[in-house]
Amino acid sequence: MKLPEFKLERFFAKYEFSVRFLLSASDCESLTMAELLAMADAHSLRLWKNLGLGYTESAGHPDLREAIARLYPGISADDILTAAPEEGIFIALNTLLDKGDHVIVIHPAYQSLYEIPESLGCTVTRWGLQPGGGSWHLDLDALEKDFRPETRLIIVNFPHNPTGYLPTRAEYDRIIALARSRGIYIFSDEMYRLLEFDITGRLDAVAARYEKGITLSGLSKAFGVPGLRTGWLATRDRALLKRFASFKDYTTICGSAPSEVLAIMALEAKDKIIARNMEIISRNKAVAEEFFTRYPDLFTWIPPMGGSVAFPLLERRMPAEGFCEEIVRSKNVMILPGSVFDFGGNHFRVGLGRRDFHAALGLVADYVAGR
Repeated sequence: MKLPEFKLERFFAKYEFSVRFLLSASDCESLTMAELLAMADAHSLRLWKNLGLGYTESAGHPDLREAIARLYPGISADDILTAAPEEGIFIALNTLLDKGDHVIVIHPAYQSLYEIPESLGCTVTRWGLQPGGGSWHLDLDALEKDFRPETRLIIVNFPHNPTGYLPTRAEYDRIIALARSRGIYIFSDEMYRLLEFDITGRLDAVAARYEKGITLSGLSKAFGVPGLRTGWLATRDRALLKRFASFKDYTTICGSAPSEVLAIMALEAKDKIIARNMEIISRNKAVAEEFFTRYPDLFTWIPPMGGSVAFPLLERRMPAEGFCEEIVRSKNVMILPGSVFDFGGNHFRVGLGRRDFHAALGLVADYVAGR
């Protein structure tokens, strides 16, 4: 397998730890160790105090898998395999797909979601989101037309990175119905689930809704603890999960013992952490909307429906790449151009989950005022 350069990750590698502000970070404000320990219950504190630093169970600590399973009605700990989130993508797609398979992938998307299938010799159809009328849209009729006899997998991501798009329940039900009628798997990247702005629009995890559904999730985005590198795959297809576990023997084999216990703490404190992060996102979303709509000749603001990112459009003739380069050079603020997602148009991603968002956007306002 040969993979091309991961554009988004190389862009972050260039700037993430050298610039003053990351205006495009996709995760929520990171918790400190002290904050997380202060939220821990008695059981997880005992686990932490008595933690041994030996190898861990490949599937994940039993208590961790139990805590994950509680997020999903109808899912048990035996339906869970823990892995770093990117590792989960790598494991699942390498296990599911063979050369010649056809894969339909929501687009734009995190690059590995379409690059790994292509590297395996699959034919990939990009099912594109389109802006219009002040929101993002998916054409479900186009999805139905894209099916082929060799279609093996649909890959979706809701709430969506980088747009913040969320389908209606009826649209989501139709995606599942179309897959079920053809016996096609659905791989659902749900890293931003639990960050919906209207909780009534929250979608069920695909692993809980569909017998051939695979949920990818983790603690990096909604929970604000990306340094734990803790995620998971969930599916009710036990035979497939066993194959995932066998593939993991060739990646990390097992997880970090300290990370597992800290992950248990985070999951047990879910309500506090999500409420904290939604407060930050909601405040930043209002600031972003006021700023971008103040300059309609420069930007088109397309409100996200969930998650911690948005994908505005730069209306001016300058390419988004040049705009982002000027901002980082003159204001020491990193903004992510839409080109790293291989997506047409002149979009750029902003992250809504950090406490310094207002200060970072203020420097962008200084730049705009000086043009």
